[in-house]
Amino acid sequence: MRSFLKVLMKNSLPILSTIVFALLLLSATTAMAAPSDQSDVRAAVQHIFDELKNGHYEALYDSLPASARTRISRERLVQGLQRSQNAFQLQRIEIGSVSVSGNLAVVDTTMFAHIAKPFDGDGKLVVQQYLIREDGKWKVATGDTETINRFLKSNPGFARRFPIKKPRALITQNGKWIEIPLGQRRS
Repeated sequence: MRSFLKVLMKNSLPILSTIVFALLLLSATTAMAAPSDQSDVRAAVQHIFDELKNGHYEALYDSLPASARTRISRERLVQGLQRSQNAFQLQRIEIGSVSVSGNLAVVDTTMFAHIAKPFDGDGKLVVQQYLIREDGKWKVATGDTETINRFLKSNPGFARRFPIKKPRALITQNGKWIEIPLGQRRS
């Protein structure tokens, strides 16, 4: 019996080690692809936030998907963002979970800011960011419901797993976060 095991191990070892090596290589390649995409998406979200925070509004235009750029001019985007400059000062962003499927990504984020108007205090916006990869670069599609809906329609599995969540706005009051209904003025 021992000689049979020796022969089996002697002849099987190269095959077994090749299979193990191939499986390790495959799993390592798969593991590397996902974090790379996730890292790229995280970097894109952070870069876009930094551009917005630093007032580099012209550069933000290039971060929009082509379909969004056909509906708004660079000048109109810049003017709109400049008008909001005095209302709040962005402070930081927390980037949560990132999910990538092909050329579509969704990222949970929380953006913190000091809000000057209509009240003086700290606030945060909890929002799901959608990004689309165009020409090898991640473009932010959040707020562009037409583009998001088109991509979600063509990716129903992704849409079921990551349905659009309504953004939430909160402010601090007496040391607690209080939710403010979006689209309504606070009395």
